[in-house]
Amino acid sequence: MFLNRRDFVHAVVGSGMAAVISSDAQAQPYPSRSTRLIVGFAPGGATDIVGRLIGQWLSTRMGQQFFIENRTGAGGNIGTEAVVRAPPDGYTLLVVATANAVNTTLYHQLNFDFSRDIVPVASIAREPNVLVVNPAIPAANLSEFIAYAKANPKAIRMASAGNGTPAHVAGELFQMLTGVKMIHVPYRGGPPALSDLIGGQVQVMFSSISPAIPFIRERQLRAIAVTTAARSDALPDLPSVSELIPEYEASTWYGIGAPLGTPATIIERLNAEINVGLLDSTIRGRLASLGSAPLISTPVEFGKLIGQETEKWGRVIRAANISID
Repeated sequence: MFLNRRDFVHAVVGSGMAAVISSDAQAQPYPSRSTRLIVGFAPGGATDIVGRLIGQWLSTRMGQQFFIENRTGAGGNIGTEAVVRAPPDGYTLLVVATANAVNTTLYHQLNFDFSRDIVPVASIAREPNVLVVNPAIPAANLSEFIAYAKANPKAIRMASAGNGTPAHVAGELFQMLTGVKMIHVPYRGGPPALSDLIGGQVQVMFSSISPAIPFIRERQLRAIAVTTAARSDALPDLPSVSELIPEYEASTWYGIGAPLGTPATIIERLNAEINVGLLDSTIRGRLASLGSAPLISTPVEFGKLIGQETEKWGRVIRAANISID
């Protein structure tokens, strides 16, 4: 069928308008709709709280909803794989944590390569663990604790929230660097481990700092040192392990990652907005209440941190022969 001149002009104009509309749709500024922040752990945990905190900030700053979706299981791997398989369009992001670096070596049957398949967007915060002991342990400081542990090899039971958790690998790194020998006792989470530590069924734990602080203040537990390289504002008078053992550093950190292939412009925008948030007094105060400190970085710097942590914890896991599957 042939078109007359008027119909031809209308067709050309119409197709041109369609092209413009299509182009405009593709060029819509990010974000133009809601974004999922996938958390691989249960609601109420530290990773979830940090994710919700930054999600609320991004929602306010960017004019679209950033909502948390908890995909629990396999130490965070189920949530991670959901993001790996998602379209790389910036609308599905991962709340990254230390567990992601640990899991690379801890699990042998993963269907993804975290370092390859998740692109670093921005770090958010870092928090120490705290080395706490039952008050029956005759040690007031780190030197005394190491001396006592060496004098009583395998007599001290070291609690953790489970195999391969930050508390576990922090304790294994401590043993590697000091030469002490303790018996690891894994629990199904931090609260029951702390409960038994208070009760004396176990004697030491490299606990997350925020749940341990009330027991430290009530003198139900004795704090020996924090595990970050520097002292913590949450317990400013407590030395760090590194003051006696310079090579030692063990911390829990959080950040945001995106599927491989996510446009650089989206990553840069998210990084900039998150870093502005980490300067906000309300967010800094909320992080401080968790025992955390803001951790501002570029995507490249966050990627270097992930690489270094993956290598470090890989050495510890192999040396201690820790395995899940």
